[in-house]
Order: sequence, then C-alpha cells, then structure tokens
Amino acid sequence: MDINQPNFQSLFDQLGLPSSEQAIEQFISQHNIDAQTHLVDASFWTQAQKHFIKEALEEDAMWTEIIDQLDAQLRG
Repeated sequence: MDINQPNFQSLFDQLGLPSSEQAIEQFISQHNIDAQTHLVDASFWTQAQKHFIKEALEEDAMWTEIIDQLDAQLRG
C-alpha cells in the first residue's frame, strides 16, 4: 500500500498523461474550464479519465485533494 499523498505527477500518471513538470504546466495552460462546467464534464478528458475522476471524487478517495487542486488550476 502506498501511503504517500498523491501529487500532480502521480495524478497525471494515473490519468495516462505525460507527468513531467513541463508537461503538467503545458496541460494546465492549454486547458481551461468555465465556472459552469464540472471538472469531470470537461471536453478534453477521455472516457477512462472521466471515470477515474468521477469515481475518485464520489468515493472521497485519497485523490480528492489533488483533483480539487487541478480543478482550481484549470479555472485559474
């Protein structure tokens, strides 16, 4: 069992996205979500990514905090 708190790199790994610092910054700068769109409904996610995000948020999993941080970054 991994007891480390997830971070952006591990979240991007889990989502199957490039997870270098530069790749994460580029993803965030290229993707924006308006205030009315729920993170899981953003058009840029694959079905598998949507499923992971939705399940993690519903279960209040260890991923929730970092997903919330990504959500905030995508709205910034």
